[in-house]
Amino acid sequence: MPRGFYGRAALILIVPIVTIQLVMSIVFIQRHFEGVTRQMTESIVAELSYILPRIDAAPDLDTALRDLRPLSDALQIGLRPATPDAPPPARDRRLFYDLSGRAVIDTLRAALPQYRVADLLNPEDLVLFWIDTSHGLVEATLPRRRVSASNPHQLLVIMVFSGLVLTLISAIFLRNQVRSVKRLAAAAEAFGRGQNMPYRPTGATEIRAAGRAFLDMRARIERQIEQRTLMLSGISHDLRTPLTRLSLSLSLADENDETRAMQADLAEMARLIDSFLDYVRGQATAESAQVDVVALLEGLILNARRCGGDVRLIEAPGTAIATLRVSLIERAIDNLISNALRYAGRAEIQLKCSDTRLVICVEDDGPGIPDDRREEAKRPFVRLDPARNQDRGSGVGLGLAIADDAAQMHGGRLILSRSARLGGLCACIDLPRGTEAAGGRPQSTGLKLTALKIPRRQSTRRKSPRTKTTAPKPPEPRSPGPKSPGPAN
Repeated sequence: MPRGFYGRAALILIVPIVTIQLVMSIVFIQRHFEGVTRQMTESIVAELSYILPRIDAAPDLDTALRDLRPLSDALQIGLRPATPDAPPPARDRRLFYDLSGRAVIDTLRAALPQYRVADLLNPEDLVLFWIDTSHGLVEATLPRRRVSASNPHQLLVIMVFSGLVLTLISAIFLRNQVRSVKRLAAAAEAFGRGQNMPYRPTGATEIRAAGRAFLDMRARIERQIEQRTLMLSGISHDLRTPLTRLSLSLSLADENDETRAMQADLAEMARLIDSFLDYVRGQATAESAQVDVVALLEGLILNARRCGGDVRLIEAPGTAIATLRVSLIERAIDNLISNALRYAGRAEIQLKCSDTRLVICVEDDGPGIPDDRREEAKRPFVRLDPARNQDRGSGVGLGLAIADDAAQMHGGRLILSRSARLGGLCACIDLPRGTEAAGGRPQSTGLKLTALKIPRRQSTRRKSPRTKTTAPKPPEPRSPGPKSPGPAN
């Protein structure tokens, strides 16, 4: 069974037509064609039943054939004595697919007692058969058209040709109907990748209804995402105000161990807020562009080395041009590098390219992640303390989640495994290459709308006594160039 809708619909259309053609062909051959052949052969038997008694009554065979020649010529039946040079075959001869020939032989054998054997395999298209008489064996010939309908294949050819034409016309109309379903599927896939593809419902009533339902759903989801982004931006604005006030107060106080610890806590809180907003608003600030992935990796490695990290690019082609959402991929790779440097001593990066895909692998020599917890590690705000030493970093559990989301939005996936060379974690981002890289088939089942859960009453009743709550503009898209390692998992 075909997997596509068009293939299945075409199969549903073609199978009945082919079945009808086969049934009609069988009925025509058995009921009509063979029946007509038997009737025409029986007329030949009747003519021979008139001739054979006169041959038996003649004094010899030559006299009988000479006297009956005018009659046999008029009936288009050739009669001559059988000769040793052309003996009759041992059994009837015909092609295995010659259905009318089988009907001729069966009728002659059943209706003509003097019938001996027949040979239908001759280039002259004649019916050649032998008859027993009182004077010996007689060879009889007659045109094949006298016992078979002329051009019997015409009806079959017309049936097959008309069936093909009707099937072709039906396939064209069916493709037009399927096109509306494909448009709906393409719009749904594009929306799943974060793209707003223009779509207008077309096609049958049911498909139009499904299209309108999809548009309503898309509008509701976009409205919810916009409201959530504005709400989080407002929360960030409100939280930064008291943090700034506390930081200013601490800067005016005498510096000691307690104030330094409080300053570190305030910096950590600000960094956590930035991490949350970076994860939630990452999709909205990502723009697709062509980028040299090798140059992007070299820039990220250079930034990591400036911060003291041991990172090397061990395998990559000279250039690797791909269409990507640069800020998303840059953030994802940066998080993987930060993870490797946080939980291990060094990191190695590989870039493998083909005509259709590219794979970016970041390997480290750290403790790695157990097999049974790798999928859990991709979820937001998950920190695998037993597997990754928490004392080495203060991540919030978003590094792998951001990398996984970035891969899925490009139609790829994030693969976690054990590094065969270094023994630690091997995190690979497998992406399609080319124009589809910015919008491939998503691997997830839908948009992740629950990244940061905030009760509804907080979003509707949030007020600040010190500042006027407004929704600031979203930050400008980050440049596609290299950046320093940011917070990771």
